[in-house]
Amino acid sequence: MKRLINVPDRRSFLKGAAGTLVGLSAGCATPPYRAAEKGGGLNEDFWHSVRADFDLPDGVIQLENGAWGVMSLPVREAYFRHQARVNQQGSYYTRREFGADATAVRARVAASLGVHTDEIAFSRNATEALQALIGGYNRLVPGDSVLLSDLDYDSMQTAMRWLKSRRGAQIHEITLPEPATKDGLIRAYESALDAHPAIRLILLTHVSHRNGVVMPVAEITALARARGVDVILDSAHAWGQVDLRLNDMGTDFAGLNLHKWIGAPIGVGLMFIRRGRLADIDRFMGEPEGRGIEIDTRLHTGTTNFAALLSVADALDYHESIGAERKAARLRFLANSWTEPARSLPGIEIISPPDPALRAGIAAFRRRGETSIEQNRELVERLLKEFGIFTVVRSGLASGACVRVTPGIFTSEAEIRALLNALEQIGS
Repeated sequence: MKRLINVPDRRSFLKGAAGTLVGLSAGCATPPYRAAEKGGGLNEDFWHSVRADFDLPDGVIQLENGAWGVMSLPVREAYFRHQARVNQQGSYYTRREFGADATAVRARVAASLGVHTDEIAFSRNATEALQALIGGYNRLVPGDSVLLSDLDYDSMQTAMRWLKSRRGAQIHEITLPEPATKDGLIRAYESALDAHPAIRLILLTHVSHRNGVVMPVAEITALARARGVDVILDSAHAWGQVDLRLNDMGTDFAGLNLHKWIGAPIGVGLMFIRRGRLADIDRFMGEPEGRGIEIDTRLHTGTTNFAALLSVADALDYHESIGAERKAARLRFLANSWTEPARSLPGIEIISPPDPALRAGIAAFRRRGETSIEQNRELVERLLKEFGIFTVVRSGLASGACVRVTPGIFTSEAEIRALLNALEQIGS
């Protein structure tokens, strides 16, 4: 039986309205739910208990969790509480008390990522943060070049190409190898840098939304830095899907999401600019000084979803109650459980790399030889109609379109077996 959500009534809500948000001012409070205490490792009983923390649809196997991640029930309950408070108190709260609560959330996020609070600013999503970074990057002069790849997100590719008219930059695009290997990926960027010494900026996607390739970010960033080249890191799919500490990546600029794999409500992203690099990103449309933390002048979102931002602390509570390493291991396990057996199917082509170091939860496939968008749309529809499995088409790879499969931490082994059974019938 699924848990019912109890939104606080007006009397109980008003009783606590004068106080600050529980857990925010004091930092990381001990969450009332400790999923990690229910079990551990890849034990299916443990993950069954995690699954009970989610309200999932009936009649469909949800293997398209890459667009955004549904909130766990504890986070959803917290979001309802925050929304009720914001709605009831209105601008009295947002003008007088929200600033302190948001500062506490910022500190919590910074600590989780291992960075300073003045190195991060909240956005509404990773796309918004990355567009501000790309558009605001001011070290380019006419004749300089920028580099992007076929694994990069469409909106980010568009932003990089815009630098031709905005900054006078030349655009270079590379196709990354399939199947991907660590050495092959590094060589692809190294070869591009050697062939085009005028490159000054690279867009690098941490975890591809198309086929799930996990880039060797630290190595690529290091070889770029040695040549005086900056990297803007698209980590939209990384934080929460892989165990991420930004300092380990070596990048000075990054955009991230909290509503994909961290499990916050939709509408919370993050921009990262390392200390000492702020001057290399223009103020957002001439933002004036004096807005508090200086990085906030590099992005202006206007009125935000206050309750969503406040719920970030609750999402981190839940994320940490499971454990970043355990969560990453589970997602890799689920992906491996279908991709590796499916590689032997004669009619199925697995697009994701065989190297476990280059994989997380996202993976992709197509019917062998079927590379058009329409063919893969038909395959998505067949999976849904015949097998009750929901997936999504991804295009943009140089090799052609594919079907993306994205489990969540609540996905069961039985659901992965159902996918593999479907692929055996489709690809035999």
